[in-house]
Amino acid sequence: MSIGKKQIYIVDDDESVRRALGIILGTFGFEVKAFSSAEEFFSGVLKSDPGFLILDIHMPGLNGWTMLQCLHRSGSQRPVIVISADKNGGLREKALETGARGFFQKPIDVQDLVDLINEVH
Repeated sequence: MSIGKKQIYIVDDDESVRRALGIILGTFGFEVKAFSSAEEFFSGVLKSDPGFLILDIHMPGLNGWTMLQCLHRSGSQRPVIVISADKNGGLREKALETGARGFFQKPIDVQDLVDLINEVH
């Protein structure tokens, strides 16, 4: 990670979302690493590695809810923002109840996302 850049991890099974968010957040000066699954993230990022996590809920394998539980059980203090294309009500409330710092419905308002990252991180 470059000195002074905030590390952002994106975990989403949709390649187009990972790529778009990576490019956009990079233009805001963030260092971005993207993963296609929770399992890939856990095998590539140490608990002690600093950074902010943007996490999709609906993924094959470990879904976002299970990943959040794993993070909490491990004692991780990494801030998490949950994202989802799911239009079902109650997701925002569930995300916040499980310890996420925010929730965004896809398509994501990038400026709001960046503002929240800067506020929390």
